[in-house]
Amino acid sequence: MFKHILAATDLVGIKDPVVTGAAAIAETHQAKLNILHVAESSHENSRHLVKDFKTDEEINFSPAYQELVQKELFDFYKPILPAGMDFEVTVVCGFPWEEIVRQSRHLNAGMIVLGPHSERAAEKGTVRVAGKIGSTVEGVVMRENCPVMIINPAVRLSSAAFKKIVVGVDFSVSCECALFFARKTAEKFGSKIFPFHMIPVPPYPKYTKEDSEADRKNTEKRLEEFCRDLIKDTDYDYQIWGGALPHLELVKCAEKNNADIIILGSHTKKKGTKWYAGSAVERTAFRAGCPVIVVTDPEALVSWDENAPNDPAIGKEKDRAIHVFTDKRHE
Repeated sequence: MFKHILAATDLVGIKDPVVTGAAAIAETHQAKLNILHVAESSHENSRHLVKDFKTDEEINFSPAYQELVQKELFDFYKPILPAGMDFEVTVVCGFPWEEIVRQSRHLNAGMIVLGPHSERAAEKGTVRVAGKIGSTVEGVVMRENCPVMIINPAVRLSSAAFKKIVVGVDFSVSCECALFFARKTAEKFGSKIFPFHMIPVPPYPKYTKEDSEADRKNTEKRLEEFCRDLIKDTDYDYQIWGGALPHLELVKCAEKNNADIIILGSHTKKKGTKWYAGSAVERTAFRAGCPVIVVTDPEALVSWDENAPNDPAIGKEKDRAIHVFTDKRHE
């Protein structure tokens, strides 16, 4: 299914579940692993001023520093990754989401793997609300067409042979894309798909048992009509749960069915209103005990010019050359 897996890490010299999880996917699919590190900067207009990963001192992002970080990452992961894995390390400076999307398009990546937010977000004071994804993930999901996998720090992914797949269904176009991706995965691994939809449960006594049964029957019919052509010829089991908070019920459903992954369509508003990833995506990705894959309807993506300079202070003078460390056995 994939030729290139892109893993973005903000950690140097520390084992990142994002990279090891991406390696498991690359190994399963016999794909090339591409590790991307965007050097940390707190300057909005001078992204070439970065923090030294060893001293935390502010320095200029020079070719020498770029090569130092690349070598550090390459030497750190080479003995950790599966023997013989084809991988490379790229280090750049800039806005993280821009550089991730830029590199993804350069590689024509089949999947991007990220953490829900920066490992150092709390230290930098950039965590918005507990339990939500960060601006980097949101920026990537908004603009990139390929599936985006979110792995929170508690998840340790050892295999990408996803046998049980929970798909959140909200009847949106992005959800259709999510179901199609689930079907392609199921075809490859012989997986079972669990399309999930939560019925909001109003307070008693207004909501009777008869009301609940009627809602369940109507939802089951709607699910069948929505999903039938998208997951035909696969093994599936509809999951209709009552509750108040979709992300909590979705996580519970995944736990009950021992799901290997959760697949969601990103929330998309109609043209002219604000775009956002969706509260279910944000909260599920943070709490799930398995990876969460987000798929966006191509027509809902925010346009972005990848050739536009992302650093007004540097402009055309910025050297955008990509220096890469590659395992020579696979050249």
